[in-house]
Amino acid sequence: MQDTVRRPATRPQAEALALFTVLLIVDSFHYIFARLYLPYFHPATSAFYVLAVAAVELGLYALIRRQLAWRAARQHLWFFLSIGFLIAGATVLGFAGIAYIDPGTASMLAKTGVIINLLLGVFWLRERLSRTQMAGAAIAVAGALTISFRLDNVVQWGALLILASTLMYSLHTAIVKRWGGSMDFLMFFFYRVLFTAAFLFVFSVGSGNFTWPGPYPWLLLIVGGTVDVVISRALYYQTLRMLTMSVHTIILTVSPVVAVVFALFLFGTFPGTQELIGGALVLVGVATVTRG
Repeated sequence: MQDTVRRPATRPQAEALALFTVLLIVDSFHYIFARLYLPYFHPATSAFYVLAVAAVELGLYALIRRQLAWRAARQHLWFFLSIGFLIAGATVLGFAGIAYIDPGTASMLAKTGVIINLLLGVFWLRERLSRTQMAGAAIAVAGALTISFRLDNVVQWGALLILASTLMYSLHTAIVKRWGGSMDFLMFFFYRVLFTAAFLFVFSVGSGNFTWPGPYPWLLLIVGGTVDVVISRALYYQTLRMLTMSVHTIILTVSPVVAVVFALFLFGTFPGTQELIGGALVLVGVATVTRG
C-alpha cells in the first residue's frame, strides 16, 4: 500500500493567498484611519493630506522609473477633473460619516457600491442583469435601508453620508470603466490621486478648515496615505489579475468583518443589532450579485 503524498501549495497559489490576506487587512483600514484622523482634522483636511502623501509617493516612483508623462494629464484633462472631483467628494463624505457611525457598519454599508456599479452598468453602459443579480441587488438594498432608516438620527445621518460617498465613488468607477481603460496604469493611478488631492485642498481651504499637522498626526497621515491608498489599491489591482471580478468581489466582502474586529479593538465600538442585520443583508446581496 502506497502512502499518499500531500503536495505543498504551488508558489503562485501561496503568493495569491499571501496577497489576498494582506489586501483584506489593508482594505478594512479605510474607515479605521478615517476615525483615527477625527480628533485632529476636519474630514476635508485629513483626506487632502492622505491623498497628497500618496501622490508624492506615486510621483517619486514614476520619476524613478522614468514613466512620469505630463502629456497624459493634458490629453485627458476633463477625465481627470471629473474623477478627481467625484473621488474627493466621496472621500470627504466618507470621512465625515465616520463621526456618526462606527467603522464596521460603515464598511458593510460601503459594499452597496457593488450594487450601484451594477445599476450604473445596466442604465448607463447598457449591460444586462440576470435574475439572480436582480435578487441579490434587492437583498443588498434591503440591508442598506435597514441600516439607514431608524429612530436614531445620528446613525441615520452617518449612514446617509456613507451611502452618498459610495454613490459618488461608483460614478467615478463607471467613468473610468467607460473612458479610462486604455491608459497606462501608473499614469492613470498617479493623476487620479493628484487631481483628487487638488480638489481636496480646495475643499479644505475653501471651508476654512485647513490646518498644519503636528508630529504625531503627520505619522498617521503618512501611514494612512501609504497603506490606505498606495498599498491597498496596488494590491487590489494585482489580485484582480489573478481571479475573476466576481470571485475577487466575493472575497472582499470579508473585509467589513475585519474592520469590525479592528474597530472593536481600537475604539471599543461594535455595530448594533439592526446594523448587524442590515450589514449581513448587504454582504449576502453583494455575494449573490457577483455569483450571478
